[in-house]
Amino acid sequence: MRFARTRVRELRMIVKALVSTKHPVLVHIIPMRRCNLACTYCNEFDDVSTPVPLDEMKRRLDLLADMGTSIITISGGEPLLHPEIDEVIRHIRKRGIIAGMITNGFFLNQERIERLNRAGLEHLQISIDNVTPDEVSKKSLKTLDGRLQMLAQHAVFQVNINSVLGSGVKNPEDALEIAHRAVDLGFTSTVGIIHDNNGQLKPLGEHEQSIFEEIMELGKRSFSRFNEFQHNVARGREHNWRCRSGSRYLYICERGLVHWCSQQRGYPGIPLSQYTPEMRHREYSTEKFCAPRCTVSCVQQVGILDNWRDPQNLKPMPMDPTPGSPQTPELVQIGSAGEIQ
Repeated sequence: MRFARTRVRELRMIVKALVSTKHPVLVHIIPMRRCNLACTYCNEFDDVSTPVPLDEMKRRLDLLADMGTSIITISGGEPLLHPEIDEVIRHIRKRGIIAGMITNGFFLNQERIERLNRAGLEHLQISIDNVTPDEVSKKSLKTLDGRLQMLAQHAVFQVNINSVLGSGVKNPEDALEIAHRAVDLGFTSTVGIIHDNNGQLKPLGEHEQSIFEEIMELGKRSFSRFNEFQHNVARGREHNWRCRSGSRYLYICERGLVHWCSQQRGYPGIPLSQYTPEMRHREYSTEKFCAPRCTVSCVQQVGILDNWRDPQNLKPMPMDPTPGSPQTPELVQIGSAGEIQ
């Protein structure tokens, strides 16, 4: 029943997005930057950050709800390290927003899964990088398979397993084994092309590309299958699309600042409470210098809704160099600084 209700809400979300461009479709929000792992390709974690207080998280969620946001995905770091993450999910659902989460899966057990059920989680994604852990990543099928079985038995939310290719993964065949295991357990399966630790696109080798194509054929239920974006990423080709980050997609870091995405943290760098509809409208019409070689599939998938309309004829605003100003670059800024001045 929850799956059916979620599908109906997703259809309403798509209709709403096609009718109006004035609201965010998808927001990634970070309740905690800290992670229990240290995957070598990842630039989105630390091992020292404290959780964002629950009251502050609720305030940010309310601001997003008031913007008309359709989907909020909790990410990190590792969001399950947040001691009140169930209440964060509950508040997302209370405001009528579709609730998702991206986790490394290490803290899942039956009790935790049942708590997520009760909180109202609707989507959960785990990326599994290899069959056995290595120096690149500990997110392995060997480590996580027992938790996947628990999810298959107890979760009433949709589970997607994202296998990966690229950026130092030793055995490309692992991705295919992981994808088959996901389908066998009744989950959806996707495949991601991992950027390097500078967020840059690297083409797959010929053997990896053949594995990529086979995984893409395993399950046709992913929204990412509707265009050639992932195929272009796999081949290292530039992709012609209109990135609507800063408008239809928002990335809210643990400090409550708005960024284009996880790989462009630092711009615009404005507090969510000060992020006006006019700012969102400007970013909607702003051409992103990083778009042709982007590897962030969730942002591109949101862009599908608007690729057919409204050309982008603006450039990013100059960065404010004043120390402590809202637009001071915060964590990482992928790309040449000269391209945004």
